[in-house]
Amino acid sequence: MEKKLLNSPQHSDENADSVVAEMFLKNALLEFKREKIRKEIDQTLQDGNKELFLKLTEELKKIS
Repeated sequence: MEKKLLNSPQHSDENADSVVAEMFLKNALLEFKREKIRKEIDQTLQDGNKELFLKLTEELKKIS
């Protein structure tokens, strides 16, 4: 069985991989939310729903 020390390069690599994976997932989720809001904004423009349009554009500004 292979032993790994806490300060070994393997531990450092695993930690870095976790950080990169977490950043990737957060970015993907944020981009998904942005795209969903953009589609909803497009629909409000087609529907002429000014109130919802303003709400959604503010929400998009907050996450951009």
